[in-house]
Order: sequence, then C-alpha cells, then structure tokens
Amino acid sequence: MTHLPARHLLLVHAHPDDESINNGVTMAKYAADGAGVTLVTCTLGELGEVIPAELAHLSGDALGEYRRRELGAAMEALGVSDFRQLGGAGRYRDSGMMGLADNELPGAFWGADVDEAAGHLLEVIREVRPQVMVTYDPNGGYGHPDHIQAHRVAMRAVELADAEGVPVERVYWNRVPRTVADEAFARLQDDLAGLPFDKSAVVADVPGVVEDDRITTRVHGAPAHVAAKAAAMRAHATQIEVAEPYFALSNGLAQPLFADEYYELVRGERAEGDDRDLFAGIGEAP
Repeated sequence: MTHLPARHLLLVHAHPDDESINNGVTMAKYAADGAGVTLVTCTLGELGEVIPAELAHLSGDALGEYRRRELGAAMEALGVSDFRQLGGAGRYRDSGMMGLADNELPGAFWGADVDEAAGHLLEVIREVRPQVMVTYDPNGGYGHPDHIQAHRVAMRAVELADAEGVPVERVYWNRVPRTVADEAFARLQDDLAGLPFDKSAVVADVPGVVEDDRITTRVHGAPAHVAAKAAAMRAHATQIEVAEPYFALSNGLAQPLFADEYYELVRGERAEGDDRDLFAGIGEAP
C-alpha cells in the first residue's frame, strides 16, 4: 500500500507558469515541510506569447513541449516532484484569450465537457487524497477562458469527490489583498528606474485582487521559499522576465513578485487563531 503524507496539497492551474506566479512560495514551503504537493496543469500553454527573441520560433505543439520542460525545471526549483497534465499530456489545449477564434479550436480546454474533465481530476484526488485544494475564483482571477474552466473543473471535482466519499476538506482561491497590491505598486513606481519594464501597469492588472476582509490565510515567504519562487518563475523563460522583486509577462508591464501569498477559504471551516497555515487544525483532535 502506498504511504500518503499526513498533509497533502493539490493545486489546479491552467498553464505552466501560473503555479509559480501564484503559489511558488506556498509550494516550496509545504514541500520543504514534508507535505505532499501535487500540481495539476490543465493545458501546456501552446498559445502563449514568447518573450525571448531566440525562442520566438516556438509555437503550437513545439511551444507546449518546451513549456512542459520549463515546468519541470520550475518544479525542481520548488522541490515538487508530483506534477501532471489533466487527463494526460495533450488531452486539453490552450484556448487563447477570451473571444478569440482559438476558443473554438478542437481540443481547446474552454470547450471541454466539465464533468469529463472533472473526472480526470477526481482520479488524482482518489490517488493522493488531498485535504486542501487551491485554484482560481469563478472569473479565473482575470477572465482567461482556461482559468475560468480550471475553476469550474476543480470545483466540480470536489463535488464528485464528496459524493464518492473522498472529500477535500478545504478549498482556497488565489487572492491578493487590495492594500498589499496598492502598496506594492506605489513602491514599483519608485523602484523601476533602469529596469526594462513598463511602469504603466495598475492594480487591476493583478489577478485575484479583493478587499482585505476576504483574505483568510496568508502564507509567509521565508527567504528560501521566496528565492525558490523567483527561480521557478525564471525557469518559465518563454513567459516571464524576472528582476526581483518585480517581473513582467510578454506585455512588458511590471508587476510585484509577492513574497507572501494570500488565499480566500471558500470551502471548509477556518481554524480559529491561525491564519498562516492552509492546513491549520486539520487532523487535530477537537
């Protein structure tokens, strides 16, 4: 019988790089603490825009394969060995930005049957028995079709797991408190002299920003975990340019690289008095 760790975290993301940007500190922390950490990525990001000129020739399946290797390097930096594609490699493809013809291409994740896709995620839940799952809010953080679909699939899989008797005790959505984002962007305007980033980004460009009172958990970034997050983000070189404590995607707009990561608990009970541990109180005697 396979031995399962006492605590297991499951993360559901749309494309390679989403995990490192949103949850790199969290993944590094719990992996280092001995918890099980499983990442499920729903597509390989075949339609992503490529930043380095020397890699500009990559597109479609070739880009997806390259990004799969980048994901492996990022997971090595975070200390995570269990990372998978939903339903197996190539099952679902990048859908592109909302409203584009790419949304309707054969195999696009946006068009996937939610119950079928959730069934693939349920197989992972059966295997690793996570107590905690992290994914996006109903808008996918910023409205990308694959992020919205990842949310739908993750939440449906939790329902199916409940019905099957393998419940996920807590579900969190990725968040950023508005005051933290405001303060970070105020610093950004002063810090970016000489860096090749555009300072015109605003708080609205950060996925998942909500009012502070919706935040239930903050995972603190110890220096080693923040360094691992930055290294993981650098591993996604087709998509991210890092100049700590900032980074930019292909649009060149500077964003803060958050050392602490924030969550909203949307399923399960919050442990009183502990807002820094996603697992606080789980498995403890009442």
